[in-house]
Amino acid sequence: MKFGTKAVHAGLKPDESTGAIMTPIYQTSTYAQKMPGDHKGYEYSRTLNPTRDALQRNLAAIENGKYGLCFSSGMGAIDTVVKLLSPGDEIVANNDLYGGTYRIMTKVFEGYGIKSHFVDMSDASSVAAHINENTKLVWIETPSNPLLNVIDIDAIAALTQGKDILLGVDNTFASPYLQNPLDLGADIVMHSVTKYLGGHSDVVMGALICSDDDLHERLSFIQNTCGAVPGPQDCFLVLRGIKTLHLRMQRHSDNGRTIAEYLDAHDKVARVYWPGLESHANHDIAKKQMRDFGGMLSFTLKDNSLAAAHAVISQTKIFILAESLGGVESLVGHPASMTHAAIPQEKREATGIVEGLIRLSIGIEDSDDLVEDLKQAIG
Repeated sequence: MKFGTKAVHAGLKPDESTGAIMTPIYQTSTYAQKMPGDHKGYEYSRTLNPTRDALQRNLAAIENGKYGLCFSSGMGAIDTVVKLLSPGDEIVANNDLYGGTYRIMTKVFEGYGIKSHFVDMSDASSVAAHINENTKLVWIETPSNPLLNVIDIDAIAALTQGKDILLGVDNTFASPYLQNPLDLGADIVMHSVTKYLGGHSDVVMGALICSDDDLHERLSFIQNTCGAVPGPQDCFLVLRGIKTLHLRMQRHSDNGRTIAEYLDAHDKVARVYWPGLESHANHDIAKKQMRDFGGMLSFTLKDNSLAAAHAVISQTKIFILAESLGGVESLVGHPASMTHAAIPQEKREATGIVEGLIRLSIGIEDSDDLVEDLKQAIG
């Protein structure tokens, strides 16, 4: 079954009681039992809800996995992965990842004796030097947020496979339409479902997908025990969003190319970060492991000052200044003061997240209008 068909149908079926094509919203907390333990597979909605169950099956299918698990936010999903570890265990993560991931690893889990190392993973062979006997999780974003750095998943998997080390991949920027990390050797795929999977800026959710039975059992235990689960209304909205994921992602990617090429040729732009440009570092790896290059893009002006960046983001008309990404509408953001403010300035700037960096989430509007908006904002 090809992707577009899976997005619409995989893991889903008409409601048995009514024939409803769309998965019903089972707005209930508990379920009738004939006798204790004698039920239809559902006892309490923290443990399992039919609407969430359908979404979890669908997510597993579109990521070529066996199991899907949904959470009340992307951070709830990441929190669950790190809870697989014990005091004394260590994490190796890329040094240009989302600020919220950096924050939970350093400000929360370091307090429980789980240490994180943030390293440059542009050359996968250099990662081996940071793996030791205490390493239990390698965590990567690819493309990364906000510099769109591309990490060779297959090469990193070669460093972890056969060892007692989990490889987790944040696939939020790519979505399952563009990239499937499980096929490349990852153990766990994570999504901020809030972004492209939901796709309409109206839901907050996270997800984990895996194929290993034991790993699923451990993750499912934490999901149920800690209870960071989404409600059925949100699950319904995401199921609806996924039905058009392939259509939206192709438009995001097409618009991304148009905007990237426009900015790359602009005389006031110093650098454009988009994996589809041949000048982009690891462009060849992106071509190998991605089907297209997506709608996320960052750039700096030749006047690489905070004032110049603020002047641009305050003058856009179609691009809306806001947190988040991946919706049908185009957004503009300033990573240093918004999404990555939790990372100390010296660490941000060392990885390239400078004060003048501007991030775009390119929507599905007409690309000519988006170009015109940037033209008048940059001047």
